[in-house]
Amino acid sequence: MQKLSLRGLPRNVWVLTATSFLTDVSSEMLTNLIPLFLANVLGVGTAVIGLIDGIAETTASLMKLYAGALSDKLGSRKWLTVAGYGLSTLAKPFLFFANAWGWVLGVRFADRIGKGIRTAPRDALLAGSVAENQRGLAFGWHRAGDTAGAFTGLAIAALVIYLSQSGTAQLTRATFQTIVLVSIIPAVLAVLVLALFAREVVQKPNTSAPTLRLAGMDNRFKLFLLAAVLFTLGNSSDAFIILRGQERGLNVLQVMGMLLTFNAVYTVLSGPLGALSDKIGRRKLILGGWLAYGLVYLGLAASQTGAQVWVLFGLYGAYYAATEGTAKAYVADLVPAERRGTAYGLYNAAIALTAFPASLIAGILWQGIGSWSGFGPSAPFVFGAGMALGASAIFYQVKSDK
Repeated sequence: MQKLSLRGLPRNVWVLTATSFLTDVSSEMLTNLIPLFLANVLGVGTAVIGLIDGIAETTASLMKLYAGALSDKLGSRKWLTVAGYGLSTLAKPFLFFANAWGWVLGVRFADRIGKGIRTAPRDALLAGSVAENQRGLAFGWHRAGDTAGAFTGLAIAALVIYLSQSGTAQLTRATFQTIVLVSIIPAVLAVLVLALFAREVVQKPNTSAPTLRLAGMDNRFKLFLLAAVLFTLGNSSDAFIILRGQERGLNVLQVMGMLLTFNAVYTVLSGPLGALSDKIGRRKLILGGWLAYGLVYLGLAASQTGAQVWVLFGLYGAYYAATEGTAKAYVADLVPAERRGTAYGLYNAAIALTAFPASLIAGILWQGIGSWSGFGPSAPFVFGAGMALGASAIFYQVKSDK
């Protein structure tokens, strides 16, 4: 694996990594507990949980596209990024008052709008701050910081759960409300770090209006986008893996341990695998990650115990480490600097739009709808593995590599 050389990374990489670290400390205290809060406290079924997750992601998709293209038009990335993080921070406290699933949907909606505003400008700002031969490392290091924040947030949440309801099989409202209050602190710090220390990267404005069009984009980017959409159709919310673990016997504290394992693997491997993509090429690493995902999902479908789900979720972290940062670096490889905001907007919007049917399909396959009882808890994972195989076959057609 390629040796890491972090000393040469510019200031913006460190600032954006710190911002993502703090944001994920806050977000991951809550995000992975929301399906348990919905199921255990509010009594919501998996179809509605999938619907909430799908709507939350999809409503952000067009904002991701517009914000990325707008940052190209303005030639400015930083303050759109700050605005997006700020909106997500403002939304979080309202989860404290949630007494019906509509509240959760509203908070998730606002949070994802904030994510939609910030994601493409942030990725373009990061890509514009580093040389091409460090791009995989920079994105991998950013993902490592992001995931280290998730690990830290989960550890804090697990501590709160241990102190308030150790050994209890289901999450309680009081515990969830305590975690909401704690999560506000790192969220505010993240916005301050970004606003005070990030530097704008001067970019020639793109005078064309924000657009949905792929015209003028590299054909390799278009094919990758198609493959990513197909893959995402089977990549339902990780909430279903959490519910699978609980369904196979894990209590709330054990679920938190499972999530900590996933994030530890993800954190440790993101930087090295990002650097590896600079050496062997992004396409090979993404293909390998997608195939690994398919095997993990088949394992989840066949799992018989909570311990098996725990181990597989840990391996799932290796898939994330190999693909998340690498895919962002790959997009930057394929498009010119003045169109990167638009390209990241298209990529993130396509993924988010597909997330709605992905999570809804998973919920329906698991639980059914109306008088139809569905295929059971294994079905979403079998479907996801099939979609990963199909997406890999399409992406394999991209012959050139970087």
